[in-house]
Amino acid sequence: MNRNQWLGVVLVLVLVFAFACSDDDPAPAASTPDVTAAPEPDAAESDPGETTAESDQPIPTEEADEAEPEPQDAEPQDTEPQDTEPEDAEPQDAGQTDLEVAQPEEESALEQLRRRMAAAAAFGGLVPSMAIVEELRRNAEGFSYEIGNHGGTLTVASISEPLTFNLALARDAGSSGVLGYLFEGLTQTSWLNDEIEPLLARSWERSEDGLRWVFHLRDDVQWHDGTLFTAHDVEFTFNRVIYNDDFQAASRASFEFRFLNDETGQWEQSQMTVTALDDHTVEFVLPQPFAPFLRSLGTAIYPKHILESPIEAGTFAEFWGIDTDPTEIIGTGPFTIGEYTPGERFVFERNPDYWLVDDAGERLPYLDRVVRLIVEDLEDELALFRDGTTDSHGVLGEEFATLDPVAEAENFTLHRRGPGFGTNFLAFNQNPGTNDAGDPYVDPIQLHWFQNGAFRQAVAYTMDKPTMIDQVQHGLGYPQWSSVSPAAGDFHNPEVRQYAYDVDRANEILDELGWIDTDGDGIREDDLGNPISFTLVTNEGNSVRSEITGIIHEGMTAVGLDVDFQIVEFGSMVAQLTATYDWEAMVVGLTGSPDPFGGMTVWHSGEGLHLWHPNQPEPATEWEAEIDELYIAGSKELDHEQRVQHYWDAQAIIAENVPLIYTTQSERLGAVRNVFGNYTPTLYGYWDLRYLFRTDQ
Repeated sequence: MNRNQWLGVVLVLVLVFAFACSDDDPAPAASTPDVTAAPEPDAAESDPGETTAESDQPIPTEEADEAEPEPQDAEPQDTEPQDTEPEDAEPQDAGQTDLEVAQPEEESALEQLRRRMAAAAAFGGLVPSMAIVEELRRNAEGFSYEIGNHGGTLTVASISEPLTFNLALARDAGSSGVLGYLFEGLTQTSWLNDEIEPLLARSWERSEDGLRWVFHLRDDVQWHDGTLFTAHDVEFTFNRVIYNDDFQAASRASFEFRFLNDETGQWEQSQMTVTALDDHTVEFVLPQPFAPFLRSLGTAIYPKHILESPIEAGTFAEFWGIDTDPTEIIGTGPFTIGEYTPGERFVFERNPDYWLVDDAGERLPYLDRVVRLIVEDLEDELALFRDGTTDSHGVLGEEFATLDPVAEAENFTLHRRGPGFGTNFLAFNQNPGTNDAGDPYVDPIQLHWFQNGAFRQAVAYTMDKPTMIDQVQHGLGYPQWSSVSPAAGDFHNPEVRQYAYDVDRANEILDELGWIDTDGDGIREDDLGNPISFTLVTNEGNSVRSEITGIIHEGMTAVGLDVDFQIVEFGSMVAQLTATYDWEAMVVGLTGSPDPFGGMTVWHSGEGLHLWHPNQPEPATEWEAEIDELYIAGSKELDHEQRVQHYWDAQAIIAENVPLIYTTQSERLGAVRNVFGNYTPTLYGYWDLRYLFRTDQ
């Protein structure tokens, strides 16, 4: 059944369900939690909301994808974006006759329904999931901001701690989650409906071919030190930070434009030009159309007057390191870092000169501070919420049954929002490279196993996802088969190859390879007589992920693989993935995005987060080359249906070759204390932190 046929079937089923459950019926119980928006500032799972203030690019996450730790709005980008004031947009520049005003692309009612159906059906159960999706949609459509009260504190807890204060170089959710309070981009993604809105830019126009864009910036924004924000900061951010060859900016992949040279037949890449036309106007000229351009401009803008000196001195890679006094980190965001005690807490202080005001003319944000407590494990987060210390909590599946009956007595509400945008998976290191000493990153014997697609498929059949969902997520989870989450709507391909738990099939594949136990010790040997033995790691502090990894370990040992399961420190694991490359097998998670292009750093073979074999000069395999082409085509294609097809095709190839073997996605469950105004659960978040206020002051 092709995609259109599948969507037709889903449409019929949903229309039947919609007829049976009209809006006049009682709304589904909202006592189900979720994770990404408000109560998950640096949620364990990165929602579309959990991307980062830096970019849409995926980054390793330390927390469980099921936890919804803190308000996403901590990350103004694609987590819980803030509302802007479109009515403040400047009038169009009459002189730009070759440009047209960029209007949001409208979807027909049928297209909207198809998008919701694709997401809902993929959520794992058409009827209950549709009920959740429709409730969240109604929440967003019915929401409007109230005039709030100034004062008060939002307190959250997290197991994540930053590895750096330099957001441009951050490659972990702990760093981006903290720094998201401080930095902003030209655009933001709405926490209500996922639409692109102005932020540091008031308005923009583009040429008909989509190659030239002119952005008109706000003239009332200043950096935390009082220096005025200008177009020169934007020009500096792209030309001197993102495009700097002396270091690898985390968001660079979003702005490298790849194309096929018709003369040479080779893939090449080029960059856009960014020019400040005056203090408050900046021009972007793209080498080719780029569908997610406006979304990508949520990437953080940096202060030229602060960062130009270390860049010129060649010390930017060390600048704003983790030992820097955090009060020295300068952004334009609604909060500054007032205090940081490593291993204990962050205190974010209200920026009294923040540019945004409410409808009454009062300067935002309403809250005086946000306190982020650092704890050792997810269970500690629950204890702090139950005793009233924290105001929101990313609920684990096992906690849901405990919290549901006490919600009213303890004055909080549970919310449920389906699977998130992030992913968790098992990966094998297929990197054939060597370190500076000439030693291989991976033992050649192990590389022989890991590069074998049939071996990876066999391991995929050992993943006992039903047990993961039942025992670890307590029934509040979904098996994941595709590289794009069902939360991404019609970008998600529900028809990819699936590997249902089947130990017999796994054994059959390994036997066909000739990898059998020849000496009767219970461990298979490969075709050269080498025992199949390797180390499997995941990060400490995340009980959900470690329990799931334990189930993975059991599945692999059940088919005769000798697997040494170890739990390691998160920072060390990130270093292995992104720097030293000296790992064998790993269970880790990545943040996600509503637009699959956010995964370019993972899926393009030449990128640094192509985890199993990063930074390839040329694709190592034909299937990787195909994925490269599809992701590039998807980034250029402006027709939505064609874009969807490119990403569907890529997901099918990924599922067939399983470079990443997916586990499950937890239900996004969150609990929020009933003391806040301007919040409601949606598919994309809980609130815009700037507008959030306490009602108990």
